[in-house]
Amino acid sequence: MAPFFLLEEFIQYLTSEKRFSEHTRIAYRKDIEQFLEFSGASTQKEIQEIDSRLVRGWMVELLEGEYTSTSVNRKLSSLRTYFKWLLKEGRVAVNPLQMVNGPKNVKRLPSFAQKKELEEERIELLFEEDFDGQRDRLMFEVLYQTGVRSSELVNLKDADVQTDRVKVLGKRNKERYIPISKELYHIIENYRVLRNEIASECDNFFLLRSGKKLYPKFVYRKINSYLGKATELEKKSPHVLRHTFATHMLNNGAGLEVLKELLGHANLSATQIYTHNSFSQLTNIYSQSHPRGRKK
Repeated sequence: MAPFFLLEEFIQYLTSEKRFSEHTRIAYRKDIEQFLEFSGASTQKEIQEIDSRLVRGWMVELLEGEYTSTSVNRKLSSLRTYFKWLLKEGRVAVNPLQMVNGPKNVKRLPSFAQKKELEEERIELLFEEDFDGQRDRLMFEVLYQTGVRSSELVNLKDADVQTDRVKVLGKRNKERYIPISKELYHIIENYRVLRNEIASECDNFFLLRSGKKLYPKFVYRKINSYLGKATELEKKSPHVLRHTFATHMLNNGAGLEVLKELLGHANLSATQIYTHNSFSQLTNIYSQSHPRGRKK
């Protein structure tokens, strides 16, 4: 097949103007390549002939191929951005996705650990006293106590971790500051002593024993293992600790606006999913507190 139509120029646009992360750019590239292979379009004339029926046909094929509605909607979003850019560049006259609605997403409540499962005394016993153990404990605590994403944890710089806060570079290079407790900073200080013995000149905060930067798969394996020992959850990824942070914050009185800022969400709708979990907490409180809500 001929080179994908203006794809390299589009990716450059995502980099320079939209400031999308490398991970996002890779996902967009794959989605658009997949559609263009499906359509067989490679020239400007063929691209201009793409219509909403063809896009819907692709959507149906994806769903029949066992892609989830969430994945299909993400692919449609990539394609929609691509055609918006082509329209802006004068390469097409209409955006064929303008009349295409994606499949309805099945709402799944985020998995989260119970407060008692993550009690400090229980979690502390999971980790050894050596460098690996102290680093892993700190990774676990930072994910749970700050709600950062795994990618944000991996990219933390030593200078970003301060006495009372952590500076996080989130999606689209947006910075945010997250407060940390004195207890967490004590764990940070202990780790930092061991870290500096390995690679004091390295900018990255979290390191492998070799002195190299962590990578996401390593973090996933470690957190998966520790959550497996501490909880009975089916899902045991680093993102579960982010969900747990958000749910526990809401259940203990944090407002949605505050939580939105801490999580680095672009809009409040992304944060509101956690209200489903906190509503369960409200139901329990109601049943215990209201005279007619008490269980007999």
